[in-house]
Amino acid sequence: MNEQAGTGALGGDRSGTVGDVTLVGGGPGSDDLLTVAGARALGLADVVLFDRLAPHGSLHTLAPHAELIDVGKTPGHHPVSQKDIEALIVRHALAGANVVRLKGGDPYVFGRGSEEVLACHAAGVPVTVIPGVTSAVAVPAAAGIPLTHRGMTRLFTVVSGHAPLTETELEHLAGLGGTIVVLMGIGTLPSITQGLVRFGVDPQLPVAIIERGYSPTQTTTIGTLASIVFDAAAAGVSSPAVLVIGEVVRLAYDGDSEASVLLARAEALADLA
Repeated sequence: MNEQAGTGALGGDRSGTVGDVTLVGGGPGSDDLLTVAGARALGLADVVLFDRLAPHGSLHTLAPHAELIDVGKTPGHHPVSQKDIEALIVRHALAGANVVRLKGGDPYVFGRGSEEVLACHAAGVPVTVIPGVTSAVAVPAAAGIPLTHRGMTRLFTVVSGHAPLTETELEHLAGLGGTIVVLMGIGTLPSITQGLVRFGVDPQLPVAIIERGYSPTQTTTIGTLASIVFDAAAAGVSSPAVLVIGEVVRLAYDGDSEASVLLARAEALADLA
């Protein structure tokens, strides 16, 4: 049964008995990348509150006995506030329901999972967290882009682009080097790319934008820090998308000859290490 948030009877009502809550990381959207533990929790659920980017297309099979509540958000449109989501979770659990909060990616990677855990703790509701495959790693992989490569980069940084980065944050990010992964960064793409260049990053550093990872319409747009804003506009890029900045983008998209040169250079540097 589907329910709009805030309406209907409480699922799994067991008067006087407190239920429990499980936060499940659903991965980047494909049912195949939902963990075994996550699928097991859904199978036992009385109530499932799910996000837009969670794997919800098969919930009628994964959670056959559960009341399904859509609390998804889109950029600039939050029909159910975070506080209301937390209140729904707690309300159903206090009524005795086994509640699953199904989130895209991993609950603790820009997923506000810790806020929901704290709300459960404050209400005296038992809560468990099942991690998920974060889109920060999985979506670049789906596009053939490794985040690290021996001799080329040994670190990657994951950044939220939901709000513009401060000048201090941009300066630190530029100084770190390695691969930069930006989630929720389409709206702040100009400020991020221009800020990195302003703090000394090579304008010709490769950039990839992967839209709708692990969906039949997955699309990748390639450019450089100097060009990607124009490339993205020309391609009509939109959310959800993952931004990857770094030399590793070349390994997947510059062709055999360029990739061979970079791989040879990386191997030589690794041998010296």
